[in-house]
Amino acid sequence: MLSSLRSRLASIPKILKNGVSKANALKSKPKLTLNDLASSLGAGAATALAGYSIYTYLTAPNYAKIRGEIEDVLDNLDYEDGSMGPVLVRLAWHNAGTYSMFDGTGGSEGAGMRFGPEAGDDANAGLHVARDLLEKIKEKHPEISYSDLWSLAGTVAIEALGGPTCAWIGGRKDYADASEGPPQGRLPDATRNADHLRAVFYRMGFSDQEIVALSGAHVLGRCHSDRSGFEGPWVNSMTTFSNEYFRELFENQWTVKNWKGPLQYEDKSGALMMLPTDMELKNDPEFRVYAEKYWKDQDLFFKDFAKAWTKLMHLGFTC
Repeated sequence: MLSSLRSRLASIPKILKNGVSKANALKSKPKLTLNDLASSLGAGAATALAGYSIYTYLTAPNYAKIRGEIEDVLDNLDYEDGSMGPVLVRLAWHNAGTYSMFDGTGGSEGAGMRFGPEAGDDANAGLHVARDLLEKIKEKHPEISYSDLWSLAGTVAIEALGGPTCAWIGGRKDYADASEGPPQGRLPDATRNADHLRAVFYRMGFSDQEIVALSGAHVLGRCHSDRSGFEGPWVNSMTTFSNEYFRELFENQWTVKNWKGPLQYEDKSGALMMLPTDMELKNDPEFRVYAEKYWKDQDLFFKDFAKAWTKLMHLGFTC
């Protein structure tokens, strides 16, 4: 960290020189230049702006370094299927999935899961595993907000597990306490139907196509009976991002699982499962149109997923 700071400090003279040179040049300009913020503010303000740029440069998180450290902790042979990636994706999604476009509350900014009410939401059971993992990185980089860290971690995990590159911008702020957080119960209930899915995702500003694209993230990870109540993975390659979720949905045969847990479906082998909301993507006519497209065209799925994920990760955040 000290070597990084020394490197940034060493660049200050050059930044100052450039800022002062621009300010002096402005004095001799007879007219304002269109879209030139510095010229419209004046030389003094330009110098101040240069100083602010230096401050921002020195205090902003080193996202590239943090990204690398996230990648370093993804592989873990002691955790489930050998990767922490799926649980990091779930953390990022559940953090952002609280957004409401009607009142502007919730979203990727805030990191309300640090506090009891949101952390204790049944839908977030088990996510302490992901939060605890990222806490070590947070301790090394206190300048990054939890909101940024969780959002970046999910995005990095998708890319590292073979998924598409998703645009990501930092700068999110954290809530000071739980009182700033959104109401609980805004995440989807997997036992419900298509109308419920639409009610949840329309609240966030998503379309039917985006709902189906985002559902494709079920290709990663598995359900746990001691967390969500459901049990099992959706696919066999649960640490590889692909369109296999849609292939299984349409090419496999699904029947109601005979067990004491909540309603879920299983294939003939009993090894794979689908949730009631998963089956809605196949049974609902509007959802099915997009699900079939992603089943037959992985490139299209990757393209649409990247756009929807980027949108999700920036809900409630004005960069």
